[in-house]
Amino acid sequence: MLSSCEIRRQFIDYFVQKHGHTFVPSSPVVPQDDPTLLFTNAGMNQFKPLFLGQEKRSYTRAVNTQKCIRAGGKHNDLDDVGRSRRHHTFFEMLGNWSFGDYFKAEAIEWAWDLLVNVWKLDPARLHVTCFEGDDENGIPRDTEAAELWSRLCGVPSDHIHFFGKDNFWEMGDTGPCGPCTEIHIDRTSDKSGRLLVGGDDPRVMEIWNLVFIQYNRNPDRSLTPLPARHVDTGMGFERICQVLQDVHSNYDIDLWHPFWERLSELSGRAYRGTFPKSNAPDPLAEAADAQLRTDIAFRVIADHIRCLTFAITDGATPSNEGRGYVLRRILRRAVRFGRQTLELKEPFLHRLVDVVVQSMGESFPELRSSSGRVVELIREEEVSFGRALDRGIELFDAAAKSALADGRTVISAGDAFKLHDTYGFPVDLTQQMALERGMTVDIAGYERLMEEARQKARAGLRAGDSPVQQLPPAILAELQQNGIGPTDDSHKFSDPDESLDARVLAIWNGSSLQPSADASDAREIAVILDRTCFYAEMGGQVGDRGQLASTHSNFNVETTRAVGGYVLHIGRVVIGTLHQGDPVRCILAEERRRIMQNHTATHLLNWALREVLGDDVQQKGSLVAPDRLRFDFSHGRPLGDGEIARIEGLSNEAVRRDLPVHAGEAPLDEALKINGLRAVFGEKYPQRVRVVSIGTAVEELLKAPGDARWRQFSIELCGGTHVARSGQVGAIVLTSEESVSKGVRRVVALSGDAAASALAAGRTLEKGLEDAVAASDDELNAVVSTLQKQATVESLPLTVRRKVQATLAELHEKLKRLEKTRKSASQAFNATEVAGQLLSKAADCGVSKLIVEEVPGASEEQLRSVLDSIRKRQPGVAAILACTDGVKVSFVAAVTDDLITKGLKAGDWVREAAKATGGGGGGRPQMAQAGGKDPSKLPAALSAARAYALSILQQS
Repeated sequence: MLSSCEIRRQFIDYFVQKHGHTFVPSSPVVPQDDPTLLFTNAGMNQFKPLFLGQEKRSYTRAVNTQKCIRAGGKHNDLDDVGRSRRHHTFFEMLGNWSFGDYFKAEAIEWAWDLLVNVWKLDPARLHVTCFEGDDENGIPRDTEAAELWSRLCGVPSDHIHFFGKDNFWEMGDTGPCGPCTEIHIDRTSDKSGRLLVGGDDPRVMEIWNLVFIQYNRNPDRSLTPLPARHVDTGMGFERICQVLQDVHSNYDIDLWHPFWERLSELSGRAYRGTFPKSNAPDPLAEAADAQLRTDIAFRVIADHIRCLTFAITDGATPSNEGRGYVLRRILRRAVRFGRQTLELKEPFLHRLVDVVVQSMGESFPELRSSSGRVVELIREEEVSFGRALDRGIELFDAAAKSALADGRTVISAGDAFKLHDTYGFPVDLTQQMALERGMTVDIAGYERLMEEARQKARAGLRAGDSPVQQLPPAILAELQQNGIGPTDDSHKFSDPDESLDARVLAIWNGSSLQPSADASDAREIAVILDRTCFYAEMGGQVGDRGQLASTHSNFNVETTRAVGGYVLHIGRVVIGTLHQGDPVRCILAEERRRIMQNHTATHLLNWALREVLGDDVQQKGSLVAPDRLRFDFSHGRPLGDGEIARIEGLSNEAVRRDLPVHAGEAPLDEALKINGLRAVFGEKYPQRVRVVSIGTAVEELLKAPGDARWRQFSIELCGGTHVARSGQVGAIVLTSEESVSKGVRRVVALSGDAAASALAAGRTLEKGLEDAVAASDDELNAVVSTLQKQATVESLPLTVRRKVQATLAELHEKLKRLEKTRKSASQAFNATEVAGQLLSKAADCGVSKLIVEEVPGASEEQLRSVLDSIRKRQPGVAAILACTDGVKVSFVAAVTDDLITKGLKAGDWVREAAKATGGGGGGRPQMAQAGGKDPSKLPAALSAARAYALSILQQS
């Protein structure tokens, strides 16, 4: 059987070597230079200028495999993923092109030659379709293509079909297009699929589309002939692999096996490849079938992580608009399936990125260079969505139960909008959840509410804000009319351990001011006080969290915002009732001290970056949070190991000096004269600014602003909160460094206890490096595996991570050499001889044999060879064989039909054996396989497997 890699290579080689095509690498899935496309959705996208006659290249024939995403716009397969056997959001498209060179005859003849003569497909199973014509646009019936199929390839007339719009291919609403001829394969048992061509029956499917590009579709939908005629063919890579590997869905090909293994490890469940019985959704039937729900979830997650990894690698990021919104929908759909169906409560999706890289990195090497950034971004999105998901699911369940109790099967527009607006649920996610309950969503009403929200946004709401997080002009006027002035927030710079007494002046619910709020209402509200010690989100520093406590109520502050001089304490009443006029005590969450440490650390890093990289370094953004700090800066290349070490060294030297942290206000024009002062380029500052200086009093700076000595200190315009002395930062550790856009780099760092923990983990890992380098050949595989797991910890010092990566690369090369040597040695392995030895000591079960043995030194493939030999020599047998490489355990089991009827099934049996080694697996009753994680438990596993089989067979 051809592997997917071999199929991809044979396609490319056929056109390069036999027909003079030039191999052109895939273009990115993010078409930066084509605003008409969300994503690259076909191989021809990068050749659009050639079709339009706008560009010439050195070749007129090309071939490649193109990365494609169809999850938005005209071509959108998102809703079919998981339930369908052959739909994906991300897929590969094999294609060959002619730019004014050959045309229909060559394209048709070569396609037939590759399929029938090279790949040996049965010509009697192939059908072709041609365009029936379009009188309105003056496009004739494509009898030319039909005649070529008949004359050049011998396709009989009853295997040539004519269709309408399905045989006219368009890239999008505008652009190059033309009639096409499609090749379909009939995989029915009796080749009776003629009437199924062009339908949805999975037994008869399109595998190759030959498009004859002749026209350009204009914005007014008219067609204009192109300067020359071209050929654009597209063969679904996953589909042709399905056919050539003789499996029954795209998800059964070898490309997906690593995903099923990883998801099985994460969830403890097995993938069985079940699909819905029909294309029409049957929520009740699917809800009752646990294995089907599991398999759908496996497929959704595996497909979506491929899409996300490729899209983010190529420059896209999840966001609230455009292609970023599509990616966010995809990510949240995958997370929801993992959380609800597979019960994966912790962030898991980012742990599949390395599976994508390992399985496809050879064909698409760009995956390897940015996997760390992809992992971090996906994890951040997971964590963000995870916080809202459980609460959102509770809200949906309540809305669904309420509707059903009232005899309705429609989720209301208000509930759907609240899920979107408050909990970040895309409406298609709500629709999917409704579908699973046999319900629908009031989409028309939802769209009306969305338009109202857009109008509010145009009136001044920030993107992503809920109404509670803003104060419209009318409410600001009402507050002023009621004599409620701006909040006194000067206490935000006080000791965070000290609470502050304040009074509730107003309670805002997003639509009106209300006199009180109580714990029975779970809605988010904003409380305005006369004064506060809470810091409102600003300048990259997150808003404070904490509590507003009174004698009869408790209010959880979840974030803090400032609008029009008022500080909004946003959150929910959790105990009692909060009234306007109530006295409350402001209590900051413990995390505020960590925020202060990280903010001071950010200033020291900003200063150190300039000292090491030069004055061209300018701040481009920052995040100061309790658990980390992030700093974006202008710089055109990655930081070298020496630069990172110097930046960390300078920063930590300032920490060790325990410098005083000063803050003071000054006129803007005077502050800007201070030598070495750092300000954000393009930021609009008030006439009086706050200067934060680490090392020298602000008064001294203003007395002699041009003094050269000030360059040795961190001096910035900043309104944030800081520790009193630099020594309180503890330590500063960089954990990552990457590009976020052209000319902009990003560093992520830790301070305080988090930095100390990272340094300790780094020292442990460095010791592991020493052990790995000194490990024997037999120990190396286990040591490298352990090292790889340790190196995935996000809070590792970047210097250590890079050192580990370099060492691991060397060790992997060593492992490859060892594996090559071992393979040479294993060629002497004689499966027939081993099978004979095992049969000679097999236990008798009447007329059958029972074999439960370890085969030392064997590979999983060799175990299967031994099993095949045993089954050929012994008509009735139940055998389970195991082997280990010192890191993991492999089990393979086979049971003949006579013993299956007695109740012994290979899938159940092998799963029972694997449990004892901390693993799992399964398969068909006749043949199954499993894996384990603890080789030391192998004897116990074999004993358990033997007892399990005997308990069943002895009862029969």
